[in-house]
Amino acid sequence: MIGPIVRTFRAVGLMLAVAIAIAAWPSPATCFPWSIDMYRGPEVQPYAEAPRVTPADTIPVHGGEPPMSLEQATIKMHNPLQPTPENIAKGKAQFITYCAPCHGESAQGNGPVAHILAKPPKNLIAGTSKDLPDGYIYGAIRDGVLSMPSYAEEMPAEQRWQVVMYIRSMQAEAAKAKVAGN
Repeated sequence: MIGPIVRTFRAVGLMLAVAIAIAAWPSPATCFPWSIDMYRGPEVQPYAEAPRVTPADTIPVHGGEPPMSLEQATIKMHNPLQPTPENIAKGKAQFITYCAPCHGESAQGNGPVAHILAKPPKNLIAGTSKDLPDGYIYGAIRDGVLSMPSYAEEMPAEQRWQVVMYIRSMQAEAAKAKVAGN
């Protein structure tokens, strides 16, 4: 009599194990009826509707610089700022922060890190830089030249022009001192 009861329990246990296995079997994922996936979702055509009009003064449209080479900057770029004492003082502050470590505070290429550079920095007072247009110096600051890195991220356009003005003021002072010395 124990035999049929054991067989019944085994059969019930086996059916229960099969039912549990079927219930635990991974089934395909279903989503809620209101959710949309990218495969079955509505097709959106770009520019099928006109883009929204951007409200005025929400994105900058003035003051951006078009990309250009150093040669183009030399020809096309001209300093829009006036050489006021305030602009020259701001240019001096930027020069001391960014340029003086290599070029030196006197801009003669004798900065405190000049001795560890592979190529010595240019002398901005007596070298060929004094004969270059403002656009060239501006482009060199913005994009870098030779071993000099770009300072486009560190200095906005106005500050770069102020540095150019400060360099020009130092060059003018050096020229006056040279004339007075002769």
